[in-house]
Amino acid sequence: MQKEIRRKVFTLAFPVVLSSLLQRSVGIVDIFLVGGLGASSIAAVGIAQIMVFVVMSLSWGINVGVTVLVSQLWGAGRKEDAARAAYQAMLLAAGAAMLITPFGLYFGGRIASLLGANNEVHTILLEYTRIIFAFILFTISINVLAGIMHGTGDTKTPLYATFIVNILHVIVAYPLIYGYLGMPKLGVKGAAIAIAISESMGAIFLLLRSLRKKYILVNRTIETKYTVMMFKLGYPIFLDRLLQNAGSLVFAKIILLYGTAVYAAHQVGLAIEAFSFMPGYGIAVAAATLVGQNLGAGKPDHARISAYEANRLAVMLMAAMGLVFFFFPYVLLHAFTTDAEVIRYGMLYMKIVAFAQIPLAITMVVGGSLRGAGDTGFIMFATIAGMWFVRLPIAAVLAVVFKAEIRYVWSIMIADWLVRVSLLLWRYQKENWGRLEI
Repeated sequence: MQKEIRRKVFTLAFPVVLSSLLQRSVGIVDIFLVGGLGASSIAAVGIAQIMVFVVMSLSWGINVGVTVLVSQLWGAGRKEDAARAAYQAMLLAAGAAMLITPFGLYFGGRIASLLGANNEVHTILLEYTRIIFAFILFTISINVLAGIMHGTGDTKTPLYATFIVNILHVIVAYPLIYGYLGMPKLGVKGAAIAIAISESMGAIFLLLRSLRKKYILVNRTIETKYTVMMFKLGYPIFLDRLLQNAGSLVFAKIILLYGTAVYAAHQVGLAIEAFSFMPGYGIAVAAATLVGQNLGAGKPDHARISAYEANRLAVMLMAAMGLVFFFFPYVLLHAFTTDAEVIRYGMLYMKIVAFAQIPLAITMVVGGSLRGAGDTGFIMFATIAGMWFVRLPIAAVLAVVFKAEIRYVWSIMIADWLVRVSLLLWRYQKENWGRLEI
């Protein structure tokens, strides 16, 4: 039985790992492509991406809510009910876009000013965010549609969509940024246009496939029971992601106190680190799906074994990536930028985050297992404890009061993840999972 579950974990996780890497690589490619424009462009795109992560917290709440609900309904053999719930999730996605678009368009430049970005970074960021937020509906739709499909166990179709998005993104972005193939040289604005075009196509592809495979059942009525269930499951994740991403914005402000070059190194380091934590995220999705389906089918022992196998795979992969980060940082950084100062600080960053990979892996997968069981509230508590009670206050004191070197501020990230993993493992060992009533 354990070998069969291990195979299922890998079968589900592998497409999600690839699609997660490809999905995140849209932002990574933007950092890579604008790297030739200088540190200010890297910093501007990096800040803009954090802003998008903050407002996308609402979408992640819907994503997790619908994944858990669909997986448990699917495991119980109630596929038509799952399709109806999926339709309600798409209505929520449209509503989220209506809230996020005007917010992003109005506050984009203002947030950059609040963070302390210089005038050059502010101007570049404003051009980028105006386009990104105008097309945010498609970004949200990709996220929610992927959540629906993950709940059914279909992790391959979202992978195909991310291939489409990435190929289109590179084809369009490079000429628009640097003015090749007869295109105007638009700089960072060209990168934003490329994201808008590619993600529009990806969202349309996923929607058509969902309708064709009957993952979504369109009806004219609003079924509040599914909306309420998704809200109960999703709002802690929404708050968790909001607090996490808002904390990242505050942390960015602290890092910006050390100058544009240091922040650019921080952002490039995050882009490289994504090659580690995106596999962790993919395995966490597999854990959530299998735990949810097994609990829906009345097989709690299978659910626990699924969580264990997912954790083992994540630790092995992310520990290996940690070794690469520690011993080969220059090679990785030089692929993104030739700025000597950015590379110098980036090498320090990579060596520090190498030590965070194992606690980060366990945090992600145990969190995914708890989400699949419907226990989404405690994850938010762990985020508050790690980010807001450990990372931010200590980093602020070190940077503002003691004027400590950046190495000490970055090192606090390890303490953050150690606190989170300790709390989530304690919760997991209690096995007091909130079983979703369907």
